[in-house]
Amino acid sequence: MENEMKNPYVRGIEHVSLAADGKSVRILDQTQLPMREVYLNVATPEECYDAVKKLMVRGAPCIGIFAGYAMAAFAEQRKELDLPEFLMEMKRLSSYLNSSRPTAVNLSWALRRMENVMDENAGLPVPEIAERLREESIKIHEEDIEMCRKIAEYGLSLVKEGDGILTHCNAGPLATSLYGTALGPILLGEETGKRLRVFSDETRPLLQGARLTSYELKKAGVDVTLICDNMASIVMKNGWVQDCFVGCDRVAANGDFANKIGTSGVAILAKHYGIPFYTLGPSSTIDMNCPTGDDIKIELRDPEEIREMWYKEPMALPDVKCYNPAFDVTDHTLVTAIVTDRGIVYPPFEENLKKLFR
Repeated sequence: MENEMKNPYVRGIEHVSLAADGKSVRILDQTQLPMREVYLNVATPEECYDAVKKLMVRGAPCIGIFAGYAMAAFAEQRKELDLPEFLMEMKRLSSYLNSSRPTAVNLSWALRRMENVMDENAGLPVPEIAERLREESIKIHEEDIEMCRKIAEYGLSLVKEGDGILTHCNAGPLATSLYGTALGPILLGEETGKRLRVFSDETRPLLQGARLTSYELKKAGVDVTLICDNMASIVMKNGWVQDCFVGCDRVAANGDFANKIGTSGVAILAKHYGIPFYTLGPSSTIDMNCPTGDDIKIELRDPEEIREMWYKEPMALPDVKCYNPAFDVTDHTLVTAIVTDRGIVYPPFEENLKKLFR
């Protein structure tokens, strides 16, 4: 408790919440980090769609939390509609928001939960349905907080004092809640006195590792070293890395998983150097209806993110072709274990992942 009071960043900062009037969602605009901490209230369907699409809100669990609050805000704004019109409009808005990003399963998962609440309470007056949606959105957030705590505890059991951890992209509190997922063991370790060292891949082209992970860890007082993505091999070869912790946006039934582009390369390097490679995420990220990684739809993003984003002038000719997938799929054969809120899952994944949901 003493350490927590000294350093509130150990557990992160509040970056997504339902506004006091219930009609908008308050977010920390992650596109402006780390140099500016700017909060926005988004209320319209278009603003909420853009918040996800433009990565103001990002990280699979955080997107799910945001989607729940967005649906609650839409309902509060539309309480004057008659019941059939209200239900039809809310289903339309859910479908619209779901189209903002296709890869992270938490978005569709949270929206389905909100739709189920509407279906189960379709006989109630609209204001009461809106209130049930508000309650469900808060429950989604609270459940994620508890999941992050459990993931952090399970993950911390895998490492020892002073271990070097390599991360890729951002799976801390900004991408989730409380401790985060892949950063959860590191932040919990800092809070409880089990100090770890972190090498944070910058994560091209959007630099989530540089802008967000190193920001969160530095704020929390963690020993963090920022490296370019193509430096992962040398820090592993030097013996500075004992474990790799990464997040996941969707886990297939066979243990293949999608995460930020470059993750599979880290896994291949870890296999070569004999370093344990873990992916950490809530059980809601596991999609048992998705047989393998080949069935995961990969989002393609704007080529300009490669050519000119972050630069004063473009770093490539305008007619140079660019391929810019947001994610890649890491094969289950490269994964040491999948750390979830329900426990640590080891191979064979196809068999053991099923046990989580029995």
